[in-house]
Amino acid sequence: MAQKKLRSTEWFGRHDIYGFIYRSWVKNRGVPQDQFDGRPVIGICNTWSELTPCNTHFRTLAEHVRNGVLEAGGFPLEFPVMSLGETLLRPTAMLYRNLASMDVEESIRGNPLDGVVLLMGCDKTTPSLMMGAASVDIPTIGVSGGPMLSGKYRGHDVGSGTNVWSMSEDVRAGKITTEEFHEAESCMHRSHGHCMTMGTASTMASMVEALGVGMPGNAAIPAVDARRNVLARMAGRRIVQMVKEDLTLSKILTRDAFENAIRVNAAIGGSTNTVIHLIAIARRIGVQLELDDFDRLGRGVHCLVNLMPSGKYLMEDFYYAGGLPSVIRELGENGRLHRDALTAIGKTIWENNADAPCWNREVIHAFGSPFKAESGIAVLRGNLCPNGAIIKPSAATPKLMKHKGRAIVFENIEDFHKRIDDPQLDIDESCVMVLKNCGPKGYPGMAEVGNMPLPPKLLKKGVTDMVRVSDARMSGTAYGTVVLHVAPEAAAGGVLALVENGDEIELDVGKRKLELLVSEQELAARYTKWKQPAPPLERGYWRLYFDHVLQANDGADLDFLTGKSGAFVPRDNH
Repeated sequence: MAQKKLRSTEWFGRHDIYGFIYRSWVKNRGVPQDQFDGRPVIGICNTWSELTPCNTHFRTLAEHVRNGVLEAGGFPLEFPVMSLGETLLRPTAMLYRNLASMDVEESIRGNPLDGVVLLMGCDKTTPSLMMGAASVDIPTIGVSGGPMLSGKYRGHDVGSGTNVWSMSEDVRAGKITTEEFHEAESCMHRSHGHCMTMGTASTMASMVEALGVGMPGNAAIPAVDARRNVLARMAGRRIVQMVKEDLTLSKILTRDAFENAIRVNAAIGGSTNTVIHLIAIARRIGVQLELDDFDRLGRGVHCLVNLMPSGKYLMEDFYYAGGLPSVIRELGENGRLHRDALTAIGKTIWENNADAPCWNREVIHAFGSPFKAESGIAVLRGNLCPNGAIIKPSAATPKLMKHKGRAIVFENIEDFHKRIDDPQLDIDESCVMVLKNCGPKGYPGMAEVGNMPLPPKLLKKGVTDMVRVSDARMSGTAYGTVVLHVAPEAAAGGVLALVENGDEIELDVGKRKLELLVSEQELAARYTKWKQPAPPLERGYWRLYFDHVLQANDGADLDFLTGKSGAFVPRDNH
């Protein structure tokens, strides 16, 4: 069968004035003429940035991809795109996920690329690159940066994010000193890589592998392990062959692939952020993934992986125990996997993982004796969240999964910070903490503030968890009985905006119910007094985002970005 004409020949395969322009300027760094002989041109989409600590080793990773492309007879061209650092970027990296996806999409479409390797690691770099690439739909392979080595503090493992939350509570409760807190900072993050808990970064790296866009092993090889570089090199080799096979992203990102990813997320105790990202990626490629799919498909799937924040181990342990291939094998052997889903290496997901070993059942449990039973993402409904809300049962306190309590309302994040440490705050452990105006429009960007720190007055009494409800997200490294992604959000006029101090809220995760126990007549009266908050800025991207962002249940993409435009570019540039 004749090979499909490459996109890059529209630039480099011409012998007119345009071909001269396209080739000549590339030659200024020493590229010889034979590189334009029709070989596949491979883009290396790099999110390296010193402002994104998780991705600071990507220059080295890109070199290994480049070597692989050259070894397979391709022509590699590296390019930068906006990088989203979870730890430094204000007000939240999620605000810029969609902007970065636009950067990726237009960079791929507008340049002479036949295939692309996506280098991603920190939380939002993964979905933004996947979303942008999906909207172009050329051969694509993903390479994650890998997790950090396990944190070590005073003889104990500490996990990024997870122990930040617990130790910050200990400081506020007077259990540890500020000096001890500072000492732990250097002990927790001691190598290149992203969070080494099963937070959003590790979860999304797992999703890349589970979707078939990444190679086997992508999820868990530590960033500083030489085998991570080998994986990058092999990805560089493989993308050249994918171009020759015309194995485009839409042939991999099928409905079956997303269903596999949802079940893998349940099995690894993955981040709640997966919900919002998978919906957005799916709708870019043309798969109508719904919020209820996560509940439906997650039922009957057990949490098999004993990792923070749901358990005690870290990603380094996960890799040594067998990594994601071992989890996929458990799902496949127990009827929870679409075995024929195609992957980037040209084989099915089952062909890749059918013989995957497990070396440590303390870390990766068998399906028949799970770490935690029936613990996927639970989707809640009720008058407080008519379009849905979510909770992560594996990170919650069992006795709080069915609870009724008095609402303590914080109108926004500033109100929360102003009042939470006040010893006079009228709150006890039976109350339900409610945070408003932290959703897509309200923050803006739907920040990871849903796991509200508890009041010091209760921490000192030994209280470690309370029911918390908000339209925000929470870090995948966080834990607690936390209801998130309430839709519609308060800033969009959702019922959450109408909750007042003293209202009763009922949570019943078993029945998938979240109710505000206030009459419809009273809510209607309150709504007449409600005013939508003004846009956070009158101009620029913030205003564009506020005007066009979808709600959490629709993936929080911009309304005009759903779907794809493909790879066709109609005109030359001169």
